Amino acid sequence: MPSFEITPIGTVRNDRTDVQHTDNWGAVRSTITVDERFGEASLQGLDGFSHVDVLFLFDQFPDGGDFREPRPYRGRADLPPVGVFAGRGPRRPNRIGVTSCAIESVRGHELTVVGLDAVSGTPVIDLKPTMAEFLPVSTTQPEWVSAMMSEYFQP
Repeated sequence: MPSFEITPIGTVRNDRTDVQHTDNWGAVRSTITVDERFGEASLQGLDGFSHVDVLFLFDQFPDGGDFREPRPYRGRADLPPVGVFAGRGPRRPNRIGVTSCAIESVRGHELTVVGLDAVSGTPVIDLKPTMAEFLPVSTTQPEWVSAMMSEYFQP
């Protein structure tokens, strides 16, 4: 397959710097500074939405290596092994993360969000307003996922 290059559109700033601290993202306030090359109006209209989908790079994690073998989720022996595309963590071929975050404020080139699970300095590759029509009507997942994620977005 051909490769392609992605240039970040901005950077995350928050008080989280430890990539191993992987829970309790619910109250994390992050400011995404969008590059000036997009102009003063690049975020105009985003303040009319309650949430934004933030696409970012897991650039501060080591390379994931071989993706062919399923691994226990989050490296936990008490969880079942899953293939690389059955998880949302940083061990990914292209190291792309995506999270829907609550919008707190929009000011010039700065977007402040709550609940973004990316550490400070993380490059942002795109922003998309969260629209109800793109959300699934219902979702299902294994019971172990709900138990494992119970602390993830807690403050």
